[in-house]
Amino acid sequence: MINEQTISQLSKMAVEYGLKLLGAVAVWIIGAWIIKAIMNALCKTMDKRNTDESLKPFLRSIVGMLLKIMLAISVLRMLGIEMTSFIAILAAMGLAVGMALSGMLQNFAGGVMIMIFKPFKVGDVIDAQGYTGAVHEIQILNTSLKTLDNKVIIIPNGGLSTSPLTNFTTEKRRRVDWTIAIGYGDSVDKAKEVLRKLCDEDTRIMKDPEVFIAVSELADSSVNLIVGAWVDTADYWAVFFEMNEKVYKTFGEEGLHIPYPQMDVHLHKDA
Repeated sequence: MINEQTISQLSKMAVEYGLKLLGAVAVWIIGAWIIKAIMNALCKTMDKRNTDESLKPFLRSIVGMLLKIMLAISVLRMLGIEMTSFIAILAAMGLAVGMALSGMLQNFAGGVMIMIFKPFKVGDVIDAQGYTGAVHEIQILNTSLKTLDNKVIIIPNGGLSTSPLTNFTTEKRRRVDWTIAIGYGDSVDKAKEVLRKLCDEDTRIMKDPEVFIAVSELADSSVNLIVGAWVDTADYWAVFFEMNEKVYKTFGEEGLHIPYPQMDVHLHKDA
């Protein structure tokens, strides 16, 4: 039978743990309210600093999870649960998971760096990891590109954030370069005059900086001229391709020749 002493001890324990439980519940409620306030302040700060939209939910989830873990540990300690062994087990599990997912964590960190430093944005045309295309989507683990023939390339963010890349659309204007060949015997001055006229007639080509035209090479079968003209980035490829066609048509009309590769062979007959 249960004696009075046992009942007294049980009552004392019930009161003691009841108070701890009430205190733990109160701490949890207050802590949850504080976490909510911190998260709201974090969201307002990110909005003021124009943080990337794809980064906002990630930061909210990470910060919220860490704060809730800290709150849960505090509440468990209030209930008298020993946390040393529990924390050690969590640390060991975290280490094992981290080693198993090292590649994913690298891509994760790379995604964060891309979203913070913004070396490119959606719509930019870049060349990276051996691929060229327009940035279609930036995710936390990888970035997808769309090539000119509408293929989708998925590139992990780890290598993308640590390797060199070329962004073709960051600047508002770019220089278009052509190498135009004329035959030996053709007038270099006339070729320059025709090329300058073609550039002046194209309203998309800027007058400042001035178009650059010069002889770049005396090649085996041709005299090569280099032409450099500045255009808006959006007009780059249209100007490039159209000028090639204009040069081909106009040079023929002006008596200038675009030579084929050729070789002179001399035969000597012994006496």
